[in-house]
Amino acid sequence: MVHSGFLSDEDRKALTALARDGSSPCRVTRRANALVLLDEGMSCQEVAHVLLYDDDTIRGWRKLFEQRGIEGITSFDVGGSASYLNVQQEDDLKAWVGAALPRSTRQIGAWIEKEFGLVYESRSGLIALLHRLGLEYHKPDIIPRKLNKEKQQAFIESYDNLLNSLADNEAVLFVDAVHPTHAARPAGCWAPSCEKLAIEQTSGRQRINIHGAIDLATGQTRMIEVVTVDAVSTIRLLESIAALYPMLVLIHVFLDNARYHHAKLVQQWLARPGCRIKLHFIPAYCPHLNPIERLWGLMHRNVTHNKCYATCAQFADATLGFLRETVPRNWADFCDSVTDNFRVINPKDFRVMT
Repeated sequence: MVHSGFLSDEDRKALTALARDGSSPCRVTRRANALVLLDEGMSCQEVAHVLLYDDDTIRGWRKLFEQRGIEGITSFDVGGSASYLNVQQEDDLKAWVGAALPRSTRQIGAWIEKEFGLVYESRSGLIALLHRLGLEYHKPDIIPRKLNKEKQQAFIESYDNLLNSLADNEAVLFVDAVHPTHAARPAGCWAPSCEKLAIEQTSGRQRINIHGAIDLATGQTRMIEVVTVDAVSTIRLLESIAALYPMLVLIHVFLDNARYHHAKLVQQWLARPGCRIKLHFIPAYCPHLNPIERLWGLMHRNVTHNKCYATCAQFADATLGFLRETVPRNWADFCDSVTDNFRVINPKDFRVMT
């Protein structure tokens, strides 16, 4: 409970002047006003009601004044209130965050209060402190458990050499399979604050199987819907790719190491006289080296995010229509999202969370 009469005459005059100063920032005048009203005997709930704040905020201002005086309620860093931890406390905070990796500012604020007895009045002020200490909110990257840096580098060099020596009568495509489920995916969006948004959801038990390929140079795609992705669907896709480029002498197809891509049936088909397709295999556990994986993400952003389809057939039509028609037709708009700008992922560059 906050008792009245806690202000000295000097502080009361200074705060009253701040509250009446039209040139002072509103956030300063409101704090000064709140403290004067508390000193006169109003409760935190009453002051909060008058100033249109919550009572916890008013208590935080009172605590801030108690700890730092008028300087505490008038000093601001970019993004929030000034830090009032000393150097040792800041070092302790950095060490704790680095070891505990807390998931919210609420946890950090609770730790600061418990360890140092200090209360940060606002989330923005606490975030400003964390940024000043070189701390940021991270979302961990997902990396495969088995990654080989040397194999990635060798693949990228080999790919670059192929592109640099590619003849006019050759093409390069990337192949993969995807299995989108007939279900809406909620995604954040801007909307009027008074509205509550919802998406009608289907059972989410049906899915479609797509075996596809894309030419990054032109945006042309070949997408076949299959019952099962296997050696037979691989051959069907390769036949479709060959038909797309009837005048080319050689078609380079990059794909992952799925078993059906190495199947004897596929090898026999490739061994036919006059076959114009050559397979190149991406290193294991390296989906980041297959640009078509980015196309699947683009597909979800345009087809499934915040969209509901009454039937699986409608969902399949929308998905295949986007991949077969929308992407090639609007490749100039999409090409920056589906690129071969490869990078090597080295697990040693990451702190792997356990």
